Amino acid sequence: MNEEKIKHLLAEADQRAGEPRFGPVSTAGVRRRACQRRLVWQGGPVAAAALVLVGMTLWAVGRRPGESQPPQRIASLEEQVRQLQAQNETTLKLVQEVLEKDRRDRRLAALEAQLASIPDPVKEIDRQVDKTAFILLYQADKLYKELNQTESAVRAYQEIIQLFPTNQWANVARERLSQIEQRRFNKSEGQKGVEKCEPRNV
Repeated sequence: MNEEKIKHLLAEADQRAGEPRFGPVSTAGVRRRACQRRLVWQGGPVAAAALVLVGMTLWAVGRRPGESQPPQRIASLEEQVRQLQAQNETTLKLVQEVLEKDRRDRRLAALEAQLASIPDPVKEIDRQVDKTAFILLYQADKLYKELNQTESAVRAYQEIIQLFPTNQWANVARERLSQIEQRRFNKSEGQKGVEKCEPRNV
């Protein structure tokens, strides 16, 4: 908007408003207006103070008994936060302990499984002893039954009994020696009988 338009609009507004009219002015009217202004100037602060007083009264009445003041409330909230932090730390510590125990239990279970897969050394030794005694008995039987080497077989059976006295194959070796002794006895008895039956030369 330029200056000319503004001037034109002001001129139009003056024409429409017309000439100013002044009414009669009396001293009573001036006093009344001055009194009104004084009341407004004096009453404003009083009304504001009254509003503040009413507001504080309503706030004091509306406040619950025992309600903490803002600083106390902040202190209470800070205490609750500290308690929550302490609970959180305790819970985390407990979780770490549970996880550590679980890790140890799993490690122990793995070691027990590994240990279970290792054969018992005592049982392994017993198995090897039993196997050795059986092989020696097998060789002694071969000497006695297949090769007719009775004296070598007797020595082999005696060796089994001497090396493995409590083994089951040592018992078998004892039985074989008993059989050999029985055959020798029967053979010697048979020869004596033959000698008795032979006629003497006269």
